[in-house]
Amino acid sequence: MAQVLEFKLPDLGEGLTEAEIVRWLVQVGDVVAVDQPVVEVETAKAMVEVPCPYGGVVTARFGEEGTELPVGAPLLTVAVGPEASQVTGGDTEGSGNVLVGYGTSEAPARRRRVRSASPANGTAKEPAPAPPAPALAAAPVLLVEGPVPVISPLVRRLARDNDIDLRQLSGSGPDGLILRADVEGALRAKAGPAPAPVAAEPAAPVSPVRNGIRIPLKGVRGAVADKLSRSRREIPEATCWVDADATELMRARAAMNAAGGPKISLLALFARITTAALARFPELNSYVDTGAREVVQLDHVHLGFAAQTERGLVVPVVRDAHARDAESLTAEFARLTESARSGTLTPGELTGGTFTLNNYGVFGVDGSTPIINHPEAAMLGVGRIVPKPWVHEGELAVRQVVQLSFTFDHRVCDGGTAGGFLRYVADCVEHPAVLLRTL
Repeated sequence: MAQVLEFKLPDLGEGLTEAEIVRWLVQVGDVVAVDQPVVEVETAKAMVEVPCPYGGVVTARFGEEGTELPVGAPLLTVAVGPEASQVTGGDTEGSGNVLVGYGTSEAPARRRRVRSASPANGTAKEPAPAPPAPALAAAPVLLVEGPVPVISPLVRRLARDNDIDLRQLSGSGPDGLILRADVEGALRAKAGPAPAPVAAEPAAPVSPVRNGIRIPLKGVRGAVADKLSRSRREIPEATCWVDADATELMRARAAMNAAGGPKISLLALFARITTAALARFPELNSYVDTGAREVVQLDHVHLGFAAQTERGLVVPVVRDAHARDAESLTAEFARLTESARSGTLTPGELTGGTFTLNNYGVFGVDGSTPIINHPEAAMLGVGRIVPKPWVHEGELAVRQVVQLSFTFDHRVCDGGTAGGFLRYVADCVEHPAVLLRTL
């Protein structure tokens, strides 16, 4: 006799209390193996594939795609036991591991999707009739089954909530990628033109108002809004900035990349300069414990960096950046950036930073006064590097100039420390040999 076990939404770590179902990976009646991913959910931190700790036959699912569930709510039920084991090859026991967000086994064979065998081949018994899942009422699912170029779950949800068929859209992104702007354009076209003013009332001062689009402040965007609001409420921040001649730094990078081997990114060089500066000014690699009224200085640098994605701004974290060379930093920046764009960053890769490096120069701007990434104490901003007139060795010349900005928590230090940090960073940019003396 098969035993029906209930699998609940597990604790996904980092204090997360809820998640939204983005995509079911199994259907009622499917056979699943231990630790096989069964559902893709979106938390306030990242997209997560949740594995099931039981092997057997799925008898019920709870929640449609787009439903938000609290941690501990039922996800699905699985029939395990002698009948189910004949289908799954005997692997119907639980994995015995505690789920905290991700897979409970490293065996790749257990992560593939398994379909129940057809009764015609005589290899398996027909599973017991599955109880109906009331949460799975038929609803129009306008998301595609075929290869439609859309990767953002927010774009898919916006289309689904407004009955927009993504198969009818032409994407304006790279390789035809469908962006949020494409869906919003389809919504405007669907709404039709705004009604014309009534001729009989020419004196009416109010123009017709078109219906807008309400976008819930939740998921990643909601988490960012909450964190930035808290930062502004709690941290007395101040900003200083300086222009620096980056000509020699650009030449040094060109020489490094001309020598063969992996290419070194400019962001990696700024990261090396940042970690060297934090070694000289350790009070800036810290946070304020408001309860104890203490400044906590840290002996490791977990360096966050701002990355703009389809899902919004995220800040992946490079662990132990102070112990990495430029080549290792380049590789890690590239890996985390790709994960950010594909929406596969784990909560652990988005938390635990001690200092943030913000390269807003990629947006073509020179300066910024960013909001500190709470509970960190400071953030270094790097603007675009562009040719500008500059006095070099007593003569006016065209040099590669960058504006550096530094926002800091005034509780952890005064202006002298902040100015010293920023001046050291600028000196390393202008004279890379300065950095060599600290290595």
